[in-house]
Amino acid sequence: MTTSMQGAGFHFQALTPDLILDAIESVGIYPETGLLALNSYENRVYQFRCDLGKRYVVKFYRPERWSNEQIQEEHDFCAELVEEEIPVAAPVIIEGRSLQEYQGYRFALFPSMGGRAFEVDNLEQLEEVGHFIGRIHQLAKQRPFKHRQTLTPKLLGDESLAWLKGSDHVPPSLETAYFTIVEQVLDKAKAIWHHYPCEAIRLHGDLHPSNILWTPDGPGFVDLDDAKMGPAVQDIWMMLSGERSQQTLQLEVLLEAYEEFCDFDNRQLHLIESLRAMRMLHYNAWLSRRWQDPAFPMHFPWYGEEKYWEQQILAFKEQLAKLDEPPLTLIPY
Repeated sequence: MTTSMQGAGFHFQALTPDLILDAIESVGIYPETGLLALNSYENRVYQFRCDLGKRYVVKFYRPERWSNEQIQEEHDFCAELVEEEIPVAAPVIIEGRSLQEYQGYRFALFPSMGGRAFEVDNLEQLEEVGHFIGRIHQLAKQRPFKHRQTLTPKLLGDESLAWLKGSDHVPPSLETAYFTIVEQVLDKAKAIWHHYPCEAIRLHGDLHPSNILWTPDGPGFVDLDDAKMGPAVQDIWMMLSGERSQQTLQLEVLLEAYEEFCDFDNRQLHLIESLRAMRMLHYNAWLSRRWQDPAFPMHFPWYGEEKYWEQQILAFKEQLAKLDEPPLTLIPY
């Protein structure tokens, strides 16, 4: 998409079903079924079956979010992983291109990856996931991204805080309480981050359980839209849930499997709660940044209520306490 198209105010409101179908047909694929909207707010994603019986997922990228070079790096990373027989949903190459364009919208087609939900409390599944994350990172370390973002406290923390301060989404009656605790949390998270500098590698970037499908052959990884440079633990910590004892067991299973393929720097365990804190803040700012998209007020109506922000103040107070706790530990270091 050209710069002029990006600046012309193109939004998802104009992405009608007819335009979607015309875009898909423009690359020689002809839907036989209707479009099933999948759970995605950042982009617009639909599943369909073509006239040859194949199932596809089409993703229309949010205008102005990524450059063509950044999207292409995501696609190329997927292709590298597929070459190593790592089960990642990679875009279809059509006439030598994975990134397509139609009437100002950029899109890509993916083979539909069927599967059920990944069970984070299933230790056998968790072990398999650990193996594949290790293999992903083994390949990822070979070279860096050149165009995609790097995960830093500035990107997730400082920029999110500045955005929220400039918005009108935090209720005036709660601004002092909210920003005071958030600044305390962010300062502590940044101090921990800078105390434990770690190697940045290519990452999936948003590897929460919903981005892993369980197929008859094991895990399948989807949605590398947030792929970026950062510490390896970013692709691990969101697998952890439950009480501390449960998380310690999950972490042990994950890392034992992971290290069959890739070394892990245990100092990164200190970063888990900092990463969680910054993700919490980034999420608040993400909803604010996207509020002009009609899908957001529709699906997140509670965002504008005082009760939500009161809950966030409490959550950040709890997170401040977690930042003072010892990190999850497997072996002395």
